[in-house]
Amino acid sequence: MEFQDKVLKCIDCGADFVFTAGEQLFFHDKQFKNEPKRCKACKSKRVAVLGATPTPPGQNYHYTKVETRATCSQCGKETTVPFRPTQGRPVFCRECFQSRRTIATA
Repeated sequence: MEFQDKVLKCIDCGADFVFTAGEQLFFHDKQFKNEPKRCKACKSKRVAVLGATPTPPGQNYHYTKVETRATCSQCGKETTVPFRPTQGRPVFCRECFQSRRTIATA
């Protein structure tokens, strides 16, 4: 299958960007059904807002989560969580989370 560069329009900023033949081949090999909707700049901004960072070069389209420092809502201990806490929702350290989980299933 022969791919040719395509010009697409970013849904965030409206700028035109090139979806290269190499990128199309990658999407085809991974059996992705949809073309990209955002230019690289908008995609990077979106990833930053969502709290994920791209993995090292050569491992495109994979993201790792960021650890966020937080205070446990139950015991007050300083902890880290693998997500960005939502305002108004409790955050628990591993021990308090496990104990709440055990109580809920009992």
